[in-house]
Amino acid sequence: MKRLDYISWDEYFMGVALLAAKRSKDPNTQVGACIVDKNNIIISTGYNGLPIGCSDDEYSWEREGEDTKYQYVVHAELNTILNATGKSLRGSKLYVSLFPCNECAKAIIQSGIEEVIYLSDKYAHTQSTRTSRRMLASAGVKTRRLTPNLDELTINYNLE
Repeated sequence: MKRLDYISWDEYFMGVALLAAKRSKDPNTQVGACIVDKNNIIISTGYNGLPIGCSDDEYSWEREGEDTKYQYVVHAELNTILNATGKSLRGSKLYVSLFPCNECAKAIIQSGIEEVIYLSDKYAHTQSTRTSRRMLASAGVKTRRLTPNLDELTINYNLE
């Protein structure tokens, strides 16, 4: 008899996005993303961080002031799209831990992603998120919040 306690595709891909978020050096908000094709094959992953070649130790991680992280950080969604390095994203799904901002929504739409599955919508009240929702809806990109059947997923490196 097969195991019955396996995770769903949605939980699996969101788990990959959350694992990618663990790579982020951002001290406040770690976001991860995962793009999947129609056959449930991972095309790309990414997280919020500085562009390649820009040292995490030489740029600001501050949220306020003249020199903030917002000037430097590439969002997880855009990083994931860029990490696909030319692969077609038409018809794919994007799993992301935080609902995308309006700038990422533009890249999502332009790349041909057809659905965004997100975990948190903590900035739903902001103009950026409202604009994002409007653009995604206008472009026919489906959005849905994932409600997982589990509260946590543990990875055990000790298999012995």
